[in-house]
Amino acid sequence: MTDRHVDPERAQFDAFKALPRDTPIHMLNLVRFRAEAAYPAEHPLAGKGLSGAEAYAHYGRDSGPVFERLGGRVVWRGTMEAMVIGPADERWDAVFVAQYPDSGAFMAMVTDPVYREAVVHRQAAVETSRLIRCAPGTAETKGFA
Repeated sequence: MTDRHVDPERAQFDAFKALPRDTPIHMLNLVRFRAEAAYPAEHPLAGKGLSGAEAYAHYGRDSGPVFERLGGRVVWRGTMEAMVIGPADERWDAVFVAQYPDSGAFMAMVTDPVYREAVVHRQAAVETSRLIRCAPGTAETKGFA
């Protein structure tokens, strides 16, 4: 797989930045881990045999304080059980929704020096992912409309 969908492409990030910046946002995260983490050769954890899930736990531990300091929180987390509609071979190891007070908080997180050091764990851990910005809604409507 040449395009692993681990980091945003420039056009995607530009589209994100063009959206309103002063409203709360939800980020739907779908993550598939590598069987074995792939750290750069010079990283202290390279060759230690960590799984992708273990490397992702390092990412969460190191980036979590930045996420929380900027007002982020996980508002929903679940475990994928079965693909009901979609590619039968698609699976996700981590599924969650992160809430940010606004997109400025997300942008501050991804440019924070502590976060930038932590992201090496995510890059080592992730085989592929999807990160989808959503405007928070309510569940008050009946049905799916």
